[in-house]
Amino acid sequence: MRLDFLKEFDFFAGVPDSQLRPLCDYLTDRYGTDPQHHVIAANEGNAVALAAGYHLATGKVPVVYLQNSGEGNIINPIASLLNEAVYAIPCLFIIGWRGEPGIHDEPQHIFQGGITQKLLEDMEISAFIIDRETTKKELEKAMAVFQTLWKEGKQTALIIRKGAFEYDKQIKYRNKYSMQREEAIRHITEVTQKDPVISTTGKISRELFEIRSANGQSHETDFLTVGSMGHSSSIAFGIALQRPEKKIWIIDGDGAVLMHMGAMALMGAYAPKNIVHIVINNGAHESVGGMPTVAEKIDMVKIAQGCGYLHAVCVDNLSLLDRELEAAKHREEISFIEVRCAIGSRADLGRPDVSPKENMRAFCKALYENIPEGE
Repeated sequence: MRLDFLKEFDFFAGVPDSQLRPLCDYLTDRYGTDPQHHVIAANEGNAVALAAGYHLATGKVPVVYLQNSGEGNIINPIASLLNEAVYAIPCLFIIGWRGEPGIHDEPQHIFQGGITQKLLEDMEISAFIIDRETTKKELEKAMAVFQTLWKEGKQTALIIRKGAFEYDKQIKYRNKYSMQREEAIRHITEVTQKDPVISTTGKISRELFEIRSANGQSHETDFLTVGSMGHSSSIAFGIALQRPEKKIWIIDGDGAVLMHMGAMALMGAYAPKNIVHIVINNGAHESVGGMPTVAEKIDMVKIAQGCGYLHAVCVDNLSLLDRELEAAKHREEISFIEVRCAIGSRADLGRPDVSPKENMRAFCKALYENIPEGE
């Protein structure tokens, strides 16, 4: 399905998805990041609120795009802001369908894939599924129905199966940094040793897993947050509060931090002495295609300091990274290290060959076995 049908819309907000890569390339090619027409949001709920503001200012129908994993983040603003019983704000959602029943996918997508349609039904959102066989005429018929629903202040959705969208141009994303993320993670593991490490969603966890495997190391010290984007730091905070004798390391990503930045405020306010929060910042949602985040335009170190992190630095080379990692390992105060990296990964980067449950059990077993006496 070509994307010509979107020309009637002039405002898009959302969070990138690999299944929607042609749409993301289309929007970047057409608008770049001109905020009057296209905003790559911090999270999906943020995108819904932006869309509501657009409608209030123009009376037109906005478009919000997301992976179905983001449905949880849109439920509240749909139910308490857009819904016909509240402000009756029309909106078109374009949703990449990961974990579709009967289609092989990663474990974190399976449950969400099964309830994707039901969640939309529960939110009273009419949906139309697009796949490779969908004709232009079928889509036009569905959009005509949607037009009537929008006039009634209702929301609609297009559910996009893998390979359904087409766009001739693929955008290449780059930044000015040269340090490779995988090499940075390798240096991090050399310092963390057997300390617990909580890694974020996407390529960071995949690279961490492969580094351990290549080194012949156990994976029991790593909790790989394969889903739940933006929540790795809160998971680590919960562990750190209960195990104050352990140094807890977080390997986070810029997109994940932006998605739920309130976690930094909470962690900084309590300032647990045993946390090192590392944010690998390449200014991109690389795991889903490389579309930019706003992380290159903001000062994460100042944000961390403002949230209460007692030590916060930014590094852009391995020598500085090594120095700051060693300092943080022996420091008994909360630390924040922003690591500026290039966009890119190995073409043959694999995925963990253990299930999330297996990963969790090994991680917990290692933690439980090392509980100090008397606890």
